[in-house]
Amino acid sequence: MGLHPSEIVIGYDKAAKKTLELLETLTCHKLEDPRNKDELVRCIKSVVASKQAGLEDFLTGLVAEAAIFTMPSNVMKFNVDNVRIQKILGGGTTDSKVIQGVVVTKASETSVKHVKNAKVAVFNTNIEMQQGETKGTVLLKNADDLLNYTTGEEDKFEGFIKKLAEAGVTVVVCQGSMSELAIHFFEKYHMMAVKIMSKWELKRVGRAVGATPIVKLECPTPDEMGFADEVNFCEISSTWCTVFRRDTEENKMATIVLRGSTLALLDDIERAIDNSVNAVKTLIRDNRLVAGAGATEMFIASEMQKFAKQQPGLDQYAVEKFGVSFEVVPRILSENAGLRAETILANLYAEVNKGSSAFGIDCTDGKVKNAVEASIFDSLDSKSWALKLSFDVVLTLLKVDQIIMSKPAGGPNAMANQAARRPDGYDG
Repeated sequence: MGLHPSEIVIGYDKAAKKTLELLETLTCHKLEDPRNKDELVRCIKSVVASKQAGLEDFLTGLVAEAAIFTMPSNVMKFNVDNVRIQKILGGGTTDSKVIQGVVVTKASETSVKHVKNAKVAVFNTNIEMQQGETKGTVLLKNADDLLNYTTGEEDKFEGFIKKLAEAGVTVVVCQGSMSELAIHFFEKYHMMAVKIMSKWELKRVGRAVGATPIVKLECPTPDEMGFADEVNFCEISSTWCTVFRRDTEENKMATIVLRGSTLALLDDIERAIDNSVNAVKTLIRDNRLVAGAGATEMFIASEMQKFAKQQPGLDQYAVEKFGVSFEVVPRILSENAGLRAETILANLYAEVNKGSSAFGIDCTDGKVKNAVEASIFDSLDSKSWALKLSFDVVLTLLKVDQIIMSKPAGGPNAMANQAARRPDGYDG
């Protein structure tokens, strides 16, 4: 259009400020009570529906149940890490459920399957008889010497486990191997033993029960020891699981056990749930919502084009193109749904001209619909930050006049390589 980049920058900067001011006036709903399940489901349903259409009602219910269970008295301290996801292959998606506590897909190594008011010791090492750090030679003269030697090692190892039992430890969790002898002594002292191979799972269990992982075989101090209201052993679709539960406010954790026929399906559902849990955190920080389904973008596009006509200078052309760019959201939604984008945009502009800012695209019926009545919302805070960051990127790129490419640094190696390429050594 013959505009200098500086004029485009001025127009875009003006349009960006106007857009953010306009966005603040488009609030159509607020999350008043995060602990109200029905209200929370209505606010975050569209997040799940955008990735798992048809399952949004069921999955959103699971997310809301888990989030409400883990929500502290001060809702601003809600931690998304307290809502865990455990994928178990088999069954249908509707077989998924919420379990209060941390679920580990490992069975107890002993016959103890259920412990209440458990003291938990977490070891970040193997539980087996330790070899000495120094090398040496032991002279055994007869069979009795051999028997006494092995018995002494076993007695020492049993003494360690006996100290755990005397300290009140009823559940032992370790990362790595657990010897048969260790399992024997755990069985002798009626202790539950769980072996976890993943260090991340070990950290989650330690955090859930308030225990500090110990890196060597010694009896934990009271501060290092964890506590669980209940540790039980259960079976989910032929997969043995151990559930750690603690109901204190800072340790409340919930696990959404996902079921599905393929790992790819479970991964897709996991991403949808992760997004919805983070949406809960965003709504707690800022409870304002705007109309989704492209309704907000269409209203901004229309208003910015009107705003451009009010500008006296050449920057009005930049403001106008800035507003037209918002049409890309409803256009892409229409194309992804197999609809004619031009027809949908015309219908949306018609609704906007009537003064409505809530009409968006119904991808199922192929028509425009009131997004607020259909409970299709977007977080105002998320949309505001997305726009701010995109504005900054665009303005930064427009302010770049030219790019200067640096030459390779000189030196003996570079000169030698250049001379090898040119027989005469001429560097041109």
